[in-house]
Parts: sequence; C-alpha cells; structure tokens
Amino acid sequence: MFQSVISKIREAIGNDFGITDGNGTVIASTIEEEIGMIHDQCADFLTSNAMYIEKPGLVMKKIEINGRLDFVLYLVSDHPDRKKYAELIAISLENAKLYYDEKYDRNNFMKNILLGNILPGDITIRAKELRIKTDSRRIVYLIRTEKTRELYAYNIIQSLFPNNTRDYIILLDDQNTVLIKELKEREDSEEIHKKARIIIDTLSSELMIKASIGIGTVAESLKDVARSYKDAQTALKIGQIFEADKNIVDYNNLGIGRLIYQLPTTLCRLFLNEVFKEGVLETIDSETMMTIQKFFENNLNVSETSRQLFIHRNTLVYRLDKIQKITGMDLRKFDDAIYFKVAMMVKRYLDEVSK
Repeated sequence: MFQSVISKIREAIGNDFGITDGNGTVIASTIEEEIGMIHDQCADFLTSNAMYIEKPGLVMKKIEINGRLDFVLYLVSDHPDRKKYAELIAISLENAKLYYDEKYDRNNFMKNILLGNILPGDITIRAKELRIKTDSRRIVYLIRTEKTRELYAYNIIQSLFPNNTRDYIILLDDQNTVLIKELKEREDSEEIHKKARIIIDTLSSELMIKASIGIGTVAESLKDVARSYKDAQTALKIGQIFEADKNIVDYNNLGIGRLIYQLPTTLCRLFLNEVFKEGVLETIDSETMMTIQKFFENNLNVSETSRQLFIHRNTLVYRLDKIQKITGMDLRKFDDAIYFKVAMMVKRYLDEVSK
C-alpha cells in the first residue's frame, strides 16, 4: 500500500525517500533494495524526542496516527523546500494508512455490518477480501455497562475472547460493547448463556461494574449478523421493561413481554382500562404490590408466600381479600391472576413508553 503511494510521489518530486516502521526497518522505499533493511539514522532518530530533524542531504520526520508513533519518513534531499515536501508526503501516507484501515480492518467491517452500512450484496465480496468466513454460525451479545470514560470493560471482554480471527469485539460507545461470537458445531443455548454469565461475573469481579447482556438469535451466515444484533437490542429493551431483575436476556425467551412490546399503545391502554377501573391502580400501595409480586413468584402458593414474607398465613389471606375488594379480582384464581399479571406488565410498558 505504501509502496504504491511512494512510487507515484517519486515521479512528482524527483527525490528518493522511504518509510520505516517503529524499529527503523524500511517497509517501503523508492529504492526497492532498501526494503527490509535497517535504516541506521532512522533507528537513532527514533530514540530521540524530536519529531523532525534535518541533516545534510537528509530529513527525517516521525509520523503519528491516532496519537501513536507508527512510522518514520526519510527524504534524501537538500532542496530548500524539503521540509514542505516531507510534510506533504507524511500527509499522503497518513491518509493512505487511514484509508487502508477503513477498508481492510476486520472489526470495522463487522461494525459496519451491525449498523447496516454495507449493502447485503457487498458483504460477501468484502468478506472474501478480508478472509472472513461467510457461512459460519455466529451469535451477537450486546453488553451494556455503567457509563465509564475508560475502555476497561472492552479490554476485559477482549481478554476473555482473544481469538480475533473468529470472534469480534466492537466498542460502540462508552456503555455498549458487542461480541460477535462464532459458535461451535454443537453449541447449544446453555453454552451460549454460560459465556454471557462469564462476562457478567468477570466484569463484576475485575472492575466492580454492573452489566446486562442481550443475546440475539443465531446467525447462520454473515448477512444475518445485523439481524442478530437487532434482536439483541430488542432483548435488552424488553428485558429492562419486564424483567429488570435479570442481567441476561435472550431474544428467544422473552415470553409475554415480546407480545406486549409489539402491540400498539392504543390497544394496550384499552386492555388496561378494561381490567382496572379508573383510579384503582393508584389505591394499591407499595407493600400490597410487593405482596402480589411475591405471590406470583411462588406460583400462587399461600403458605410459601407467607413464609417468605415472614407473615402469618391469615395475614396474607387478609391482604388477598383486600386486593379482591379493590380490583374485583381474586388472585388465588388462575384466570384472575393471569389478567392481573399481564395488566401490570402492560402498565409497565406504557410507563416506559411515556418517559
């Protein structure tokens, strides 16, 4: 890539020049015999603090890309404008490197697939250029952490999945990181969830960071990865509304929450008004609501619920009778319990939408 740019510039300025890596080894030059050799003066220049130096018949300039010293440019010239030449050549090489990274960086390619920035017809062509398998089974994990200015969460995830030829870790912003994981031939949902749990536990133990993970659907080909990512996003959204206590949410196991999430809000409000008369919900205090929640968690079992709430069985029965008077529903009956449970989920959804 550099050699192509250098050859064209050589025709324009008529001077020999080249570029070394961070160790002083020539990686491209107008004098091809130099490629692969150590340029002693550039190697010495690398140990200095100077960014630019002029010597008789030679100038050298360090090239930084994204704040990192990557290369040294050396220009064989005594021309009065040789500093300007060096500046222009450096700019050309920087742009060539950035273009190359943009075009050939695998992570950037996968990120563009996630965000829908690549046409489906181009995915196969670009994947072939980058030597990425198009027919491997993959799944997307969307990892959402607390806000942090550091990239530590990204680094931890990268250390857990170091195989960058099969797995891709993409930093979207300071809260969202995506893991595109290639699946083994017989990897099942239990294994997929196990990996999510490892990420959650490691972030918690290493960085004391709380995280939640949305798991998308299995992508049978590279073109399906964007769909898996959208499913992971949906899983996190629905999980935050209906299962806030869970930190791992799988798109394939969203239950009634998925159904409610896809309904128009007008239908949801009609249903809520049908189940609860106006003002009824406002009369239910937090203690009563906690009792209802615990009762549902224990599959409508009065004895077990009273034990977990540390109250007498008769006290719980009294509370359930009180709820029946307020709402007209006896939560000990399966049909009434279902109506109430779904209605509360609908209310939670409407509250979230109206924020």
